[in-house]
Amino acid sequence: MKILILTTHLRMGGVSIYVVNLASALKKRNHKVWVSSSGGELVKKLRAEEIAHLKSNIDTKSELNPKLMAGIYRLYWVIKENGIDIIHTNTRVAQVMGEILSFLTGACHVSTCHGFFRPGLGRRLFGCWGKKVIAISDAVREHLVNDFDVPKTRIALIHNGINLEVFDKPHTQEDKKIIKRELRLKEGPVVGIIARLSSVKGHKFIIEAMKAVVRDIDNAQLLIVGEGEEEQNLKDLAKELGLSDSVIFAKFVLDTAGVLAVMDVFVLYSIKEGLGLALIEALCCGVPVVASDVGGVYSVVKDGTTGLLVPPKEPFALAEAILKLLKDRQLAVKLAESGRRFVRANFSLEQMGLKVEAAYKEALK
Repeated sequence: MKILILTTHLRMGGVSIYVVNLASALKKRNHKVWVSSSGGELVKKLRAEEIAHLKSNIDTKSELNPKLMAGIYRLYWVIKENGIDIIHTNTRVAQVMGEILSFLTGACHVSTCHGFFRPGLGRRLFGCWGKKVIAISDAVREHLVNDFDVPKTRIALIHNGINLEVFDKPHTQEDKKIIKRELRLKEGPVVGIIARLSSVKGHKFIIEAMKAVVRDIDNAQLLIVGEGEEEQNLKDLAKELGLSDSVIFAKFVLDTAGVLAVMDVFVLYSIKEGLGLALIEALCCGVPVVASDVGGVYSVVKDGTTGLLVPPKEPFALAEAILKLLKDRQLAVKLAESGRRFVRANFSLEQMGLKVEAAYKEALK
């Protein structure tokens, strides 16, 4: 098949990583793949795998932005000239473009729903989900059915997949020392999160929880890896709580496996979460995890088996869970090993590519 994957941008983040991973998986299955976006640091990963990237100036959250018309015009000719079979969209703006391009060219439109959205009038009247919509978790599938009246027969449940080999690579103690030095980490246990700095990711509750953690383990550190609009607010909060020396901020890195290797506990404490790609990566690296019990997180973190689940917005409960894993290393290792086995069995890139390919074939019937 000839496939055009369309997304708003390829800056670091769950949707962008999904797009790059999917493009790679489909290429390995001998499909011809193009990716179109407004660009970002992950474009270099596409180039490294010789996957074509078509730059479109569509970095906007408004599906009514006039710049979309230029993108539609350009992609129309790409689709027609290359005989593209599938347009696979991944954001609201991309979905609207995909629906229009499908109508104009006859190519089949498939979308992926990555999370939860307000069922506003525009989304309800013009869902633009395509002929088939991929839900990344059971919770997202139920959201599509209950809030947008998408028939279950039109939905394919396909969990995110990762390149297991990348995240299963061992790091020596010397490797870890170098990484810690680069990240400005001191001696002591490291609690970490890798996520965009957005209020929905719940960073402020993690910082508040660290106040109690540091009170109990004074050399514990919180490593926050990510970028976003909440950065200054979070730095101000850390200072206000007297945690400036215990909370380290770092920019997104392409080698997330290296960063995960120096963490003693990984935390994802989102208020809303479709699945949690970072949780999958952390578990594959053998890092014990604590996560908020929201959205599709339960698809990855089985409480007491592959990690610990905590109610959202409760920093004291979060602190207790973090301390439990930092103090009871036997439990931490047990959960991490169980989590690694679970991820290897259920969240491989190969599985995702195979299932997405099947969804395409179903949509083309």
